[in-house]
Amino acid sequence: MEANEKNGQRQIDLYKKHRPTRFKDLVGQPQAVAQLEEWLSNGRVPNAVLFTGGSGVGKTTAARILAHRLGCTSRSDCQEINVAESRGIDAIRDIMDRMWLAPMSGSGYRVWILDECAKLTSDAQGAALKMLEDGPSHARFFLCTTDPQKLLKTVITRCAVLSFRALTEGELEVVLDGVIAKENVRVPESVRNRIAEVADGSARKAIVLFQQIMGLASEAEQLDAVQRSDSRRQAIDLARALMDPKTPWLKVAEILNGVDEEPESLRRMILAYYNRVLLGGGAKANRAAELISRFMYHYFDSGRAGLVLSCWESLRSK
Repeated sequence: MEANEKNGQRQIDLYKKHRPTRFKDLVGQPQAVAQLEEWLSNGRVPNAVLFTGGSGVGKTTAARILAHRLGCTSRSDCQEINVAESRGIDAIRDIMDRMWLAPMSGSGYRVWILDECAKLTSDAQGAALKMLEDGPSHARFFLCTTDPQKLLKTVITRCAVLSFRALTEGELEVVLDGVIAKENVRVPESVRNRIAEVADGSARKAIVLFQQIMGLASEAEQLDAVQRSDSRRQAIDLARALMDPKTPWLKVAEILNGVDEEPESLRRMILAYYNRVLLGGGAKANRAAELISRFMYHYFDSGRAGLVLSCWESLRSK
């Protein structure tokens, strides 16, 4: 959504309000930007481009800027599809029917941006192969995902791949400084630094955290709010609690009730923790291996309920 309700007023999401509209404003991705500029200067933008990298690092933003630079400024010639909401083959077939229509804005191109494309079913990915390889000369397909390993290899080989990296804490502070200046608010340096530390290399997460603490009066309140949003700490707390099969469920439920992170991202952080424990060997290795099996499958369909069930079953397996 473009806005959310707060105190009876519409509050604009700042990460959308301050989304970069030029490549030079895209912080932390010089190599990807250089490649994009080269394609544009040579007039050789590939028919299919795969934008990969972590959450909130600029993949979809870069795809939108690229479409705009190609002259696709209208919705008719630049269509963005959130694949997480439409994972079936019908979505691909609809694109395949429409892609033959001539551009309407005079740009010479029609662009489709497929966000979270790795959530397409295998059948849908298979149907997309011909579209990516044999589409009309005016069609461009920009695929964005945090999970390229879930795409068919045949899909990846039909794309030019651009990798976007996690931002450093210094780069996140640059992003924050820009947003803070535009919003004309004062934020203590300690709070700004803490946001950059816990944002996991994601510019979007850093801006969301900043927006959450804007209305808090004191530095202490702001720091506490940021600390509670530290998804890595939440994942570690949850993983450690589940390591002991005697942990009361109410304690685990309390941790889960305080978790704000998207379930699938949290699952991966939990798996990373158990993987380190397993590789370290020792008395806890068997328990870590057992817990890895409980968190092996994604939560794209089950969401938060799937995360809670995995935790419940982890304690029942004692």
